[in-house]
Formats: sequence, structure tokens, C-alpha cells
Amino acid sequence: MTVRTRFAPSPTGYLHVGGARTALFNWLFARKHGGVFVLRVEDTDEVRNTDEARQAIFDGMNWLGLDWDEGPEKSGDFGPYYQSKRREIYDAWFQKLVDTERVYEDGGAWRFRFDRKPVTMNDLVCGEVTIDYRDESNTPDMVVKRSDGSYVFHFVNVVDDLEMEITHVIRGEDHLMNTPKHLQLIEAFGGVAPKYAHIPLILNPDGSKMSKRDEGAAVGDYPRQGFLSSAVVNFIALLGWNSKTEREIYSLPDLAAIFTLDHVNRSPARFDLEKCKWVNQQHLLSMSVADFALAARPFVEAENLPIPENFEAVMAAVKDKVRLLDEVPAAIDFLLKDDFAIDNEAVTKVRGNAAAGSLLVSLAESFEMMDEWSVDLAKESLNDVAKAAGAKPGQLMFPLRVALSGRAHGPDLGDILNLLGQDRCVARVRHFAQSLG
Repeated sequence: MTVRTRFAPSPTGYLHVGGARTALFNWLFARKHGGVFVLRVEDTDEVRNTDEARQAIFDGMNWLGLDWDEGPEKSGDFGPYYQSKRREIYDAWFQKLVDTERVYEDGGAWRFRFDRKPVTMNDLVCGEVTIDYRDESNTPDMVVKRSDGSYVFHFVNVVDDLEMEITHVIRGEDHLMNTPKHLQLIEAFGGVAPKYAHIPLILNPDGSKMSKRDEGAAVGDYPRQGFLSSAVVNFIALLGWNSKTEREIYSLPDLAAIFTLDHVNRSPARFDLEKCKWVNQQHLLSMSVADFALAARPFVEAENLPIPENFEAVMAAVKDKVRLLDEVPAAIDFLLKDDFAIDNEAVTKVRGNAAAGSLLVSLAESFEMMDEWSVDLAKESLNDVAKAAGAKPGQLMFPLRVALSGRAHGPDLGDILNLLGQDRCVARVRHFAQSLG
């Protein structure tokens, strides 16, 4: 049997991180088992559906690398893959219920007649769940067709899963109580039910349910903030699943090779944006300098910073200093232009060293007199100046860093000396020393 999973978003808004995780788990399960991943668009809500929302979902999935085998923009034997285009299919399946007297009219709407018996499902994550349909007051017959002729979610969802031969339905735990209803419909149709796996909800750090308005909810925000798609996929996978090892950093192919529903947690997952940034940093660290520079360049250009010929060397200096690509411009601006922001707190700390000004004046003179410029020679000059003044080299290194970069932290001091070169180092040290009075 070929494994067939599906992701069935409704195009009423952007791709939510919870929806992205559902898509990811279905994609991983299909890839792990050499199966088929189907994208199906549940667009029957004409009032709320928008072309922009549909495109945002497609763009989000493509950015994450979750390619679908069947669905919109792809071929497939079970289309159309838009519910809005499947009305004739739904009518035919509804007629089956009419013919077997499993539906009856009620005020213009049509209700499905439940079998009054307990229904047990064996969920691949939640275990055995039973709903007792013998008490009609708790489980009234379900509307499957509205008075306006449109079909409800439960009906079209089941029909589509049967028509498209879906073998495994992996979806959010909020659908758990819908499944016994779906099993009754499938039984009435004489169909074979897929296996179900309901994955835990995603909660905010404070324990509240994550909504579309919460920080980190919109997948479309991540690329603009400088996250790598590989890192976001990695982080989302860890929301409710783990490999039962200490390892946390994975590529998408890594995840596809080891993903199993057995390792999906039963308890809700807590969203942690700081953890996502940490994961992103680990993925940045694993990149080559060339790839890092290529990924960061659009963010640098967006800030109208000049791109020097030694751009990759500049990128190499800050590659291990940033967590997000949108942090790169602020990390390198002092290397690309001479008009850069000064950290007043760092300057105040330098002023606390009474000898800093005179030491920097001497250092500027020493730098200027050098016939050859290299990091080793520049550091040797720094040591000589400090020694001549009866100071330790460490007393001069921090003032020099602030003089060259305007900040207390950043790239290695040797990288700064090398990238700025002799003339710019002399000019900055001299100017900063004068500003100290």
C-alpha cells in the first residue's frame, strides 16, 4: 500500500506556524515511507477566501521546502484539488446517503443519521478514544448539507479523503473529537478509513493557545526577519516531536529519514521564539562563508550599505556573531562606511580609563609610522605602546575596539584591523582620541 498523506488548508489567512507544522509532519511521514504528499485547498468559504491568502500558503510551503506531489500547480489523478471545484463529486456522494436513508431533511438542512452505538478510534498519537453515540442528547445527528445547499466541513473532508485514497490523516488535536463523526460517515459510505494521528496543540510561552495574532505565528514573517527556511523547519519539527536523543539540529532530509509518529509527544508544545533564533544561529554557523554572504547580501543592500570587493571576508568576520540575517547590517556597518553609530555606554566605559586618550594618540602615531600593515604587526605595535606607557595591553584593547567600531562587542579585533586597513585605522583612532579630549 502506498502511503498517501495530505495537507488541507483554508485560504482565509496567511500560513500559520501550526498549519506549517501539520504540513511538515504529513510531508515527513510521506517522504519517510516513500509515499505521496497531497495539497488540497478547502476553499468553500467564498466570503473569507482570498487569492492573496492562497498564494501566501503556497509561498510559505515552497519557502519551507515542502513540495507537494499532487495538488494545485501539479498533476494528479484525484483532482480537482480545490473543494470549490468538486461540487458534482459531493453531490454524487451525498446521493449515496440519500439512497441508503442515512440522511433526512430538517428545516431545509440535511442531517446525517448517526448509528446509536459507541465508536472507538485508535489514534496513532492519542491512543484509544471512544465516543458513545447512544445518548442522542449529547450527540445529535450531524448537519452535512446546509439549507443553502452547501456542504459542511465534516462531509467534504471525508469525501475528499476517500476519493483521494488518503491512508494517513495527521492533523491537530483540536480535530480529535471530529474523527468519530468521520468514522461514522466512512462506515455509511462503505469506505476504508485512513489511520488518524492527532498532534498536540502549540501554546504560547504563557500556556495560552497560540493564535494568528501572536508573535511568531505567521510563517511569512520569518524570511523578512532573517530566518533560514532550514532553521524554521528544524524548529517547527521540534514543536511536539523529538528524536529521543540529545540532538536538536537537523536538515529537512535528516528529519525525513528519522521521522516517526511514535516520537510525537502527547502534551502540548510551547512556542519559544528565542529557541527558534538559537536554532537559526546553529544553521548559520554550519553554512559556508560564501553561502552566508549570499543569504545576507539582500539584507545589507536593503539598508543601502555599500558592497565592497572583500564582502565575503567581511561576512566571515561576523558569521558567528549573529543569530538572524537581519542583524548583519548593524553588525558590519562600521566596516563598510565611516559614518556609523557610536555606543555611548561603551564610550563612557572608555572615559573611565584616564589614560585611554593618551594611549590612543600614541597608538595612532605608531600605526601611521608602520611601513607594512598586518594584524600581527598592528598587535605588536599595540603591545609596544602599552609597555612604553607602563600599561598592560588589555588596557588598550577595549579603547581601540570602541575607536574602530563604536561598540563594545563585535568581530575579533584582528579581523577589524585587517578589514579596515592602515589608513582607516589611523584616522579612526586619532579622531576618537580627540573626542575624548
